[in-house]
Amino acid sequence: MTLAHQLGLATLVVGITVVVHLAGLALLLAILRRYRRASRRYLVILLNGGAILVAAFGLFALHSAEIWIWAGIYQLLSAFTDFEHALYFSTSTYVTIGYGDIVLPPGLRILGAIEGASGIILIGWSTAFFFSIVDRMKLLERSFDTDHGR
Repeated sequence: MTLAHQLGLATLVVGITVVVHLAGLALLLAILRRYRRASRRYLVILLNGGAILVAAFGLFALHSAEIWIWAGIYQLLSAFTDFEHALYFSTSTYVTIGYGDIVLPPGLRILGAIEGASGIILIGWSTAFFFSIVDRMKLLERSFDTDHGR
């Protein structure tokens, strides 16, 4: 595959994963907005914990879907002998571990490099999202304490 084809395909896959990520974060935010303030402190703490778990598992699911998209592209291009190798390579590349025990063949390596750059940006985006959720939960607990004279 030529460099221009690799760059074009990588741009398309990055675009798809960014849209998937945006839609996933929007869905998680909509789920978390259904959070209702409780009338008792233990309920606030319990609901906060539940909201944080939903956010954490949701982010894991979102990143897993994005990794599978990249692995699917590698499989379509016959870059590896089987899907397990494609998924393993995609996972280690997306999270920028890059063990190097499995590598893309010449003519596809730019895809792997761009997946790594894309993965680290999407993980950073998720980290910022998760931090804002946890921070919002802390504010709700403080608001509860202030409203109830604690």
